Amino acid sequence: MKIVSWNINSLRLRIGLLKKFIDLANPDVICLQETKVEDQSFPIFELISYGFNFIEFCGEKSYNGVAILSKFPLLNTKKIDILNYGHKRHICSQIQSPIGDVTIHNFYVPAGGDIADPKINNKFDHKLKFVDWMSDFFSLQNSSQSKIIIVGDFNIAPLEHDVWSHKQMQNVVSHTAIEIEKITKLQNSLGFVDTHRHFINPHEKLYSWWSYRALEPLKSDRGRRLDHIWISPDLKNYLKSGKIYRDFRLQNQPSDHVPIETSFYFS
Repeated sequence: MKIVSWNINSLRLRIGLLKKFIDLANPDVICLQETKVEDQSFPIFELISYGFNFIEFCGEKSYNGVAILSKFPLLNTKKIDILNYGHKRHICSQIQSPIGDVTIHNFYVPAGGDIADPKINNKFDHKLKFVDWMSDFFSLQNSSQSKIIIVGDFNIAPLEHDVWSHKQMQNVVSHTAIEIEKITKLQNSLGFVDTHRHFINPHEKLYSWWSYRALEPLKSDRGRRLDHIWISPDLKNYLKSGKIYRDFRLQNQPSDHVPIETSFYFS
C-alpha cells in the first residue's frame, strides 16, 4: 500500500498535475494540504474518475484545506478545528486496509510567519500552540491498540540535514530551536517513526520544499524537508520504502512542495 502526502497549493489549479502524478505513482491513499477550495466546489467527481472512490475533505476559499483520497473505505471521519481558529487544517479517517483499521491524520501546520518570536508574531505563536495541541492529543492515544499514521505539511524541518544550511537557518522559521523542540516532543508523544528517515540516513540531505523564488530550485538545491509521514511503532515492521518525488518541483506550474510517499508491505 502506498500512502502519499502532498501540499498541492491549490487543488483546482493543479488537478492536472495531480492526475499526472497518480498515473506515474499509482498511490492507494493521497493526503492533500492547502487545497484552497470550499467544500461546495471540491472536484469530487473528477477525483473519483481518477480511481479514488472514498474521499473526505474540508476546505475554505483561497486558504488552507485538507483532503484524504483513498482506494480503501474511509470510516469515522473527524474534522477538528484545532485551537478554534476557524481554519481547515486537520482531517482524520479510519482506513480499512488489508491489516485492519489504520487511523490516518492529515495535518497542515501553520507556517508561522517570518519572525521567530511568539511575543510579537501571532502567527508563530499559533504555530507553536498548534504543535503543542498535536503532542497533547497523541499523548492520550494508546499505540498498543491503534495503528496510527500522521502525515502532512508540518512546516518544520527538524534535523540538521533537513535544511540546506543548518548554520544559516537556525533563526529562520521552520528550523528554529523551539520548533525543533516542539516537533521532537510530538514525535516522542507516541514514539512515532519518521518513515523517510527510517530509510535515508539523517546525515544525508533530504528536502520536500523549494522556494518559488529559486530560479533553478533543484540546481541550487536550497530546500527544506517540511513534509512528513510518521507511523506508530506497531506499523514499523510493515515498512517497505520511502520516496520523495523531487522532479515534480520542475513541472509546469508546480507547487513549492513535492509529493512524498511511504509504501507498506500488507499481506
